[in-house]
Amino acid sequence: MPRSTAPNPARRPAQPRETETTYLAGCGRTWAVASAEADLAYTDQAFPECPACPHRVEPEGGPPFCTLRPVNTAHPFAALAGLKLGD
Repeated sequence: MPRSTAPNPARRPAQPRETETTYLAGCGRTWAVASAEADLAYTDQAFPECPACPHRVEPEGGPPFCTLRPVNTAHPFAALAGLKLGD
């Protein structure tokens, strides 16, 4: 008898495993956090230089934040550095 290829509703899809990753802020601080996310938002802004930090993002209608990326990953806009726009 052939096996059924229908999904088993009792079986859940595998969840991403949350391992401790070291994240880097624009200011150079690092945090080790257990997360499967590609980047995180640091919203505490607890350091004295945070209000004047060039990496601070202040969206309309939301709290200011700094983006944290895993250490040794390229900036999300790094690919745009070599972009040539016309003559």
